[in-house]
Amino acid sequence: MILVKNILKKYGNKKVVNDVSVNIEKGKITSFIGPNGAGKSTLLSMITRLMQKDFGEVYIEGKEISTWDKKELSKKIAILKQSNNLNMRLTIRELVSFGRFPYCEGRLTEEDEKFVDDAIEYMNLVDIQEKYLDELSGGQRQRAFIAMVIAQGTDYIFLDEPLNNLDMKNASSMMKVLRNLCDDLGKTIILVMHDINFTACYSDYIVALKDGKIAKQGTVDEIINEDTLREIYEMDFNVQEIDGNKISIYY
Repeated sequence: MILVKNILKKYGNKKVVNDVSVNIEKGKITSFIGPNGAGKSTLLSMITRLMQKDFGEVYIEGKEISTWDKKELSKKIAILKQSNNLNMRLTIRELVSFGRFPYCEGRLTEEDEKFVDDAIEYMNLVDIQEKYLDELSGGQRQRAFIAMVIAQGTDYIFLDEPLNNLDMKNASSMMKVLRNLCDDLGKTIILVMHDINFTACYSDYIVALKDGKIAKQGTVDEIINEDTLREIYEMDFNVQEIDGNKISIYY
């Protein structure tokens, strides 16, 4: 479990994350939603120690994050941010191998190679694993980065807008993969999301932020409703249920 207690981040006099507390349960998908500037990515960055918090505490399995050894933390949590630009020309396999760096520091063992093989196979990249990243479509490239995260073998996976620049088909495939990682492999997945419908279909728990604070948090049924969405986004929504999933249309 990850326990976030009263964390705060400010720039000058502006509090971009203001006294936020949340419990992230193991083995579930938790999604952060909210309008632009709500503090979603900043919150994720502080939870993962990519950004220093100004106040508050983050506990990962009972241990405050500031006390974790960097190498041990990288074996516990994996992070994939929005921008995945690399200056090196890498093949898919070379990229995925980077996921094993916390364990082997670049000298892959037979066990490490097995993790790489399994991750590539899980993301259906076997036939193109020797292709270079700059030769891939947006969907293939995103799958390659997810494979790298899988190869890292962590319990917790943090993804900042994983559907960014993906068309609907690739976005749907990506969310199914994340759902399977949670259900089949027991991963705990934390997402920053903009698409309300994908959030509703695949999340277990939703944290809605607005102006740096938690506007509301709860299950899909508790968050994906017209009144709550109107409060968060300040616009009207029509929420319907289709085949057991809630679908929201804004207007």
